[in-house]
Amino acid sequence: MIRKKIISMISVIVLLLAVAIYSTITGSIQVGINELISGLISGTNEEVQVIKDLRIPRIIIAMFAGAALAVAGTLLQAVMRNPLADSGIIGISAGAGFTTVLAVSFFPTLYFWSPLFAFIGGAIACILVYLFSWKSGLSPVRMILVGVAINAVFSGLSDTFNYRGSYTVTSISPTTTSTLALRTWRDVEIMVSFGSIGLVCAFVLFATCNVLALQDKTVKNLGVSVIRSRVFVSAVAVLLAAAATAVAGLIAFIGLLIPHISRYFVGSDHKWLIPFSAVAGALLLLLADTLGRTIIAPNEIPASIIMAIIGGPFLIFLLRRSDHIHGNS
Repeated sequence: MIRKKIISMISVIVLLLAVAIYSTITGSIQVGINELISGLISGTNEEVQVIKDLRIPRIIIAMFAGAALAVAGTLLQAVMRNPLADSGIIGISAGAGFTTVLAVSFFPTLYFWSPLFAFIGGAIACILVYLFSWKSGLSPVRMILVGVAINAVFSGLSDTFNYRGSYTVTSISPTTTSTLALRTWRDVEIMVSFGSIGLVCAFVLFATCNVLALQDKTVKNLGVSVIRSRVFVSAVAVLLAAAATAVAGLIAFIGLLIPHISRYFVGSDHKWLIPFSAVAGALLLLLADTLGRTIIAPNEIPASIIMAIIGGPFLIFLLRRSDHIHGNS
């Protein structure tokens, strides 16, 4: 079993590196690997400079956002003991997106701290999901219905800002349109800074996630506070989803797809599940963005649309099998 986990981890890392290299040299501007390396070192190749300024930041953001969303989904499924939990489906990302638009509209100089504003909105949405879904436990279907309603409310509030016609709203519209185009190194700095904090915290909490898989009475008998554990894990999940939403926009289904795929390869032990989900999430979003960028070039299909096409049917599949989803180690 350990051998399978190690082979799976190495394989997904190799695939991620391969897709990252392919994505870097492929697009409207195509260069060879040797030309890319020499151009990055010398700084004299104009085409390589364009790739450095526009394409490489996009790739880095796609990988970190994908990892953040996948791990957020893994944590939410653990803390809610619900296989359908995903920040994009239950409204956390929409709440984060709304407060990001709101904050940057009125305080544009605080753009670097937009993930913190997004965290506030995501936390509010998460609390609302708990409040309205909890009835002797979290029913998967009830949570989805409440999440869809919360998602609709926050999405509607965000959309109202798109009809004010101000320059500020136009400049930050990618937060709600979910495109990775025209991302800069400043966006990379924001995504890497807050994403890394969230990912490290998630890795530290793997044991807590394993404990939360047990019944509440069992957890209490182990001397662990169920409420405190849920709050900590939920806070990290919201931070990851907020950071990804603030920089990459609203992208659903990664946090739904990846944890289930990861359990097939490495089981349900979060010591393996969290890092594998991070790498697999980075691979999936980068693959979706690269496909959307190249399939009908020079036009683009946003990665969020590709994920919706893939994730929608998968959600229906999980709803039909919602009582048989959680995998075993």
